[in-house]
Amino acid sequence: MFIATLIAAESIVERDILDAIETLHPLCGVTDWGWLDEGRAADIYFNEDADRAAGALAPRFDRIDVVIQPAAHREKKLLVADMDSTMITVECIDELADYAGIKPQIAEVTERAMRGELDFASALDARVALLKGLPEAAIDQCLEERVRLMPGAETLVKTMRARGAHTILVSGGFTRFAEPVGTRIGFDRRIANVLEIDAGKLTGTVTKPIVDSSTKETTLLGAMAELGLVPEQTMAVGDGANDLAMIRKAGLGVAYHAKPIVAAAAGARIDHGDLTALLYAQGIARAEWVTA
Repeated sequence: MFIATLIAAESIVERDILDAIETLHPLCGVTDWGWLDEGRAADIYFNEDADRAAGALAPRFDRIDVVIQPAAHREKKLLVADMDSTMITVECIDELADYAGIKPQIAEVTERAMRGELDFASALDARVALLKGLPEAAIDQCLEERVRLMPGAETLVKTMRARGAHTILVSGGFTRFAEPVGTRIGFDRRIANVLEIDAGKLTGTVTKPIVDSSTKETTLLGAMAELGLVPEQTMAVGDGANDLAMIRKAGLGVAYHAKPIVAAAAGARIDHGDLTALLYAQGIARAEWVTA
């Protein structure tokens, strides 16, 4: 049994659901449907061929995300998430570079790295080198003035934890951002790169080894083994090329407002909604969300 969850960024009506069923039934054998939250999210249950279902439904809707997955292990027990442009709205290194007056130069490299056009570790070293001499105080100033949580981030993590899931923030960014951000959102663990500082100024280096794509994949697999989980019980979410390895290994790998290379490869994609879409994808209705 499979489930197609239709999640509206604004609203969805019953006619949308019935149109989807008419499309799916000849291909996949629809058995039932129901609202998760009327007007916002609905589930359609079908028997077979998730790939055909995805191909049939994906082009049909505007401002509606469609997540297709097996019904078994729908609610996840492990979440591994990227930080920059996923759990927060910005790329921290780009914003930090603005305090050094070189944001356009660094942001271009960041964008290319996230699209998979550059080796992540080399690109990170090159960008951090350009920050050499920036006062350490700029980090806290950037955190206060620029870093904002992605809508739905706290609700997603706190709801999953309240239901017994383990949550890990693993970032190719920096601990000076990941620690306070991860703590505020509610992650159990936080992993990121360490910016090296001497005499109150950035040295232009990060501690090795760098947290990169392989670190994210290893973190997912290690936590899965530690918790005794099967892949189907796990979720990974990110937006850039360095998230692809963990997204591919997770039971539900989610491309969140992602770069094209990630959106094309992920098992699920959220292009319109906020991070609470990942609660709907797990069958968790709004009445069960933890918002405080």
